[in-house]
Amino acid sequence: MWPELLPQLCNLLNSEDYNTCEGAFGALQKICEDSSELLDSDALNRPLNIMIPKFLQFFKHCSPKIRSHAIACVNQFIMDRAQALMDNIDTFIEHLFALAVDDDPEVRKNVCRALVMLLEVRIDRLIPHMHSIIQYMLQRTQDHDENVALEACEFWLTLAEQPICKDVLASHLVQLIPILVNGMKYSEIDIILLKGDVEEDEAVPDSEQDIKPRFHKSRTVTLPHEAERPDGSEDAEDDDDDDALSDWNLRKCSAAALDVLANVFREELLPHLLPLLKGLLFHPEWVVKESGILVLGAIAEGCMQGMVPYLPELIPHLIQCLSDKKALVRSIACWTLSRYAHWVVSQPPDMHLKPLMTELLKRILDGNKRVQEAACSAFATLEEEACTELVPYLSYILDTLVFAFGKYQHKNLLILYDAIGTLADSVGHHLNQPEYIQKLMPPLIQKWNELKDEDKDLFPLLECLSSVATALQSGFLPYCEPVYQRCVTLVQKTLAQAMMYTQHPEQYEAPDKDFMIVALDLLSGLAEGLGGHVEQLVARSNIMTLLFQCMQDSMPEVRQSSFALLGDLTKACFIHVKPCIAEFMPILGTNLNPEFISVCNNATWAIGEICMQMGAEMQPYVQMVLNNLVEIINRPNTPKTLLENTAITIGRLGYVCPQEVAPMLQQFIRPWCTSLRNIRDNEEKDSAFRGICMMIGVNPGGVVQDFIFFCDAVASWVSPKDDLRDMFYKILHGFKDQVGEENWQQFSEQFPPLLKERLAAFYGV
Repeated sequence: MWPELLPQLCNLLNSEDYNTCEGAFGALQKICEDSSELLDSDALNRPLNIMIPKFLQFFKHCSPKIRSHAIACVNQFIMDRAQALMDNIDTFIEHLFALAVDDDPEVRKNVCRALVMLLEVRIDRLIPHMHSIIQYMLQRTQDHDENVALEACEFWLTLAEQPICKDVLASHLVQLIPILVNGMKYSEIDIILLKGDVEEDEAVPDSEQDIKPRFHKSRTVTLPHEAERPDGSEDAEDDDDDDALSDWNLRKCSAAALDVLANVFREELLPHLLPLLKGLLFHPEWVVKESGILVLGAIAEGCMQGMVPYLPELIPHLIQCLSDKKALVRSIACWTLSRYAHWVVSQPPDMHLKPLMTELLKRILDGNKRVQEAACSAFATLEEEACTELVPYLSYILDTLVFAFGKYQHKNLLILYDAIGTLADSVGHHLNQPEYIQKLMPPLIQKWNELKDEDKDLFPLLECLSSVATALQSGFLPYCEPVYQRCVTLVQKTLAQAMMYTQHPEQYEAPDKDFMIVALDLLSGLAEGLGGHVEQLVARSNIMTLLFQCMQDSMPEVRQSSFALLGDLTKACFIHVKPCIAEFMPILGTNLNPEFISVCNNATWAIGEICMQMGAEMQPYVQMVLNNLVEIINRPNTPKTLLENTAITIGRLGYVCPQEVAPMLQQFIRPWCTSLRNIRDNEEKDSAFRGICMMIGVNPGGVVQDFIFFCDAVASWVSPKDDLRDMFYKILHGFKDQVGEENWQQFSEQFPPLLKERLAAFYGV
């Protein structure tokens, strides 16, 4: 709205007076930072066409401060690929190269930042110079100014994501690896900030600003798959082993770079690393030794195969480091061991699992808060990997975790809840033993009673109890009443507060809906764990009325959790859900909107569960949902989980109302078959396939064109129930008889060998 501003500021850059020039640049830099998109739009008549060439002239200015401003201004336009910059891209890159060895650290930092961004958006322009850019970045990553080194270190992180990484970097690994490893040591300032010399601090209460806000992840219903090995992709986030310094620093950036490069180069990285590692891991100085343990953890995911031969020797050494006299060594050893948990669990339990577990449990009771935290997190990872392998040690594990309850300050208590919840998820019904329940439940219930309804510490505790309730099943009965009541109260309070806020926003605060979401998820856990026993609790509460409101909430996460609970209540006590179906079904229908993946997923799953309870009475509601489901299963790029749940629900609709659904068979049979072929045999798959068979009975023409996909889906069953196998048999043989022997031979020639074998073996076709 101030058209004279930019021309005037640009003119002031030409001023003979240094202060005027610098002041104008300072203002322009802030405008470029805040309004980069606006400056590159037609709204202002494209001022960048003048500004960018102008800024480029100042790269050669005699004042470092002005050179630095000039680069910083241009840098704002790299990521959005502003046209005016793209037109001058070669000049820009030339000028950057000219400033590469500038004396001023701020200039060097901005040069590095520019090159990192160009790597992402204009790698084509850098490729001809890549060798010298890499040489330059190797030097800058060792810059004596840590801010420059940090910007340069980002280059390796970005390069690792580029397809050309392997080709251009392979010959430089011999220089790069030692530099990254060196950057992984704690600096003296880190150690002061981390109170690295304070060994015992468990009695010092936490300051509230140290506690990061926790976000509850709402419930999403998923199906079990054939390959049950979780991929390590989520481990990459565990790198904040020193989150008191959660600001990004050279150590973290170097470790992250080594981690991603290990994923690119895999075993090829090890010849450059192993000679260094030996010296680090056994080094007398704790800071060096600590960095070696971090290195070992950083490469765990990418270099696992190549590390296996060394692990029988390394793991015991790391377990020894768990009792090092320096707290920072003990805490990093926890993290690194957790990165190798999968391997530890794959060995005979007495070899490494037992010693590791014993030592980790001691660290959970360490006198240092950082070590407690690292040990708790590492133990949770170990639980996920070991699952029922932990059952023999449950008594000992629970004694430790319960003892920690009385010992922990605020922040670590929240992590402890997570370790207990993960334990329950991992050992399942094995936890349902009177002696275990006696140990575990009293401290949990005591905390539950201490916390007020508006205390956010309820979130992790509710999540933890949800896992415990699901694992204990009937063992949770004595505790369920107060827990159930309180969840209903939390939902009711939040809804009431939301209503007041909507009506009088000037008088009331908006509620924190997380309370309601977590409460709904715990109610789901109770319904799942207690099954039919939840019926009398539901009977004595107004949960169905509340659910009707939650299902229409404006916040997607609330709807997501409501539909999960609706499905769980449908399974546990349909008698209370049935009277509401006429009101609920239209809401479920409108939420079959794949824009909100998780909401759509849970609504789809709930409809399938309702089908199984309603039977033929589902008929009036089929048209409300069927078209949306068929549309979703045919959408490109739909996430796997949603496709699977959609296929199950279409199958279940067809199972209870074949006449209504079968006419559309041809529109969904192909994606239906492909999305269910990788699901393990289970109840949901069983009911869905019965539905498909019944629909084929009603409309055999609907499957003819895609029959090979049906054959493939049938072959994905390992052991179908006898009557389902008969249904498959009849359809396959019916099709074969229909087309005749000769045509069937031609048709089955298209089958992959494995499919041919399985169909012949199981169904004689």
